[in-house]
Amino acid sequence: MLAWTHAACLDHDPGTEHPERPARLRAVLDALDRAYPDLDWREAPMARRGDLLRVHGDTLIDEVLAPVASGLQRLDPDTALSPGSARAALHAAGAGLAAVDAVMAGEAQTAFCAVRPPGHHATPDTAMGFCLFNNIAVAAAHARDHHGLERIAIVDFDVHHGNGTQAIFQAEPRIAYLSSHQSGLYPHSGSVHERGAGNLHNALLPPGSGGFRFRNTWLDSLLPALDAFRPQLVLVSAGFDAHLSDPLADLMLDAEDFAWITSELRTIARRHASGRVVSMLEGGYHLDALAESAVAHVGALRD
Repeated sequence: MLAWTHAACLDHDPGTEHPERPARLRAVLDALDRAYPDLDWREAPMARRGDLLRVHGDTLIDEVLAPVASGLQRLDPDTALSPGSARAALHAAGAGLAAVDAVMAGEAQTAFCAVRPPGHHATPDTAMGFCLFNNIAVAAAHARDHHGLERIAIVDFDVHHGNGTQAIFQAEPRIAYLSSHQSGLYPHSGSVHERGAGNLHNALLPPGSGGFRFRNTWLDSLLPALDAFRPQLVLVSAGFDAHLSDPLADLMLDAEDFAWITSELRTIARRHASGRVVSMLEGGYHLDALAESAVAHVGALRD
């Protein structure tokens, strides 16, 4: 297994009271270093403009990369740019590119990108929901265009629906998007009736669902859909804000649930994708729960 991060990802600072703060990444990195001191860390490169243009328009790219001399530039009430945000966003997106290249080259079967800002809410033309560039979408488009893959799966178990990822690929049958998310939460998308080109698979979970319902939902509908798609590569939007301690949601999962879904995804990846799984950090806003969940997730990626 390989892992990617970059110190620049700590420099995106949307404000001291913001849930998506640099301390999130520090908590993940510290916990992984303690749990797996032999983890093979790589420095994430910067994504190039051409990589971003596969999924984003020029206007959004220019907006995110515009210099911020000091303070904060608000893009919406939840999303802001600081002086270090542009480099952080480029390295966050670049991590997924490097990880895809590595697993496709056979350097490892699995990879984890410990980066921020997260990405799955960013649409083709709008940065939103704490997200600047859609990191997982950049990685998927690179796998399709650079490596010629025809069946790429994006699996999203963040508690919030990845509306940006869905919007980017809803007309692209070569990329399947499968998401479980809490009903009634931001961004209020992800209905089971949203099917795109037949490549979208959404499952809503009511507040308080817990691990039993979460696992059964994946076993009954989402995992069979993923298996039937026969992905050549599995990409994971690994959000851990469905944890019972998270302040922004109420799904009541624990770290073992994240380890379980990771193991299930690995089983399908072994069957169809030569074991190839690339995971990218998304949400998770209780520092101890985030750290514990990331350790469980990476442990399942290593097994």
